[in-house]
Amino acid sequence: MKIKDAINLHKGLTAAIIVGFMVAYQNFTLGPWVYLALHGSYGFLWLLKDRLYPDKQWEQVIPLGTGVFTFALLGLYWVPPFLLISRGTVPPLPLVAGAIALNILGIFLHFVSDAQKYYTLKYRAGLITEGLFARCRNTNYLGEVLIYLSFALLAQHWLPFVILALFISFVFVPNMLKKDQSLSRYPDFASYKARSGLLLPQLVGVTSATPDGIVPTEES
Repeated sequence: MKIKDAINLHKGLTAAIIVGFMVAYQNFTLGPWVYLALHGSYGFLWLLKDRLYPDKQWEQVIPLGTGVFTFALLGLYWVPPFLLISRGTVPPLPLVAGAIALNILGIFLHFVSDAQKYYTLKYRAGLITEGLFARCRNTNYLGEVLIYLSFALLAQHWLPFVILALFISFVFVPNMLKKDQSLSRYPDFASYKARSGLLLPQLVGVTSATPDGIVPTEES
């Protein structure tokens, strides 16, 4: 199996899992419905993205046991809706509004930057140092962090924040550093790295251009 099979299965089941929580705990208040709309639609968009512009890193073939472990690990992302729905807490409207806004921003950064990366590399290989990657080398990961941060806010519990921190520390950051190591083979990477952030945008930095004025592109 491919690693994306485990990921896609998790994304595809998310809406059904949330509805299952709602039915099991008979909780059909505002919070669960908003959470279902946000997390459920994110799972659908992920599957749509995989069809339209798949990420080649998820095409890696893995043993069945690794796939099962990956799926179980991703299951931690179902902790926020479980906490929200099972505890019956009602998130205040300002928190709901903030979570929705954060989720929209995260969706934009995540899916648009992945589209930019896919279609740029489809026609020319190298560094991508413009657009959503001009000041941040991992805009897609930043978007994903904001998405899951919005889910954690709706849960109104400390555990989802810990889970997100663990994913950032042991999954996202190692992948970003691995990507940096791969991109370091390009002569222009050092100057690009100096003016961009690993995860957060570097708003102040040294600008540089190639001698012919063309901004190089980026591989991921």
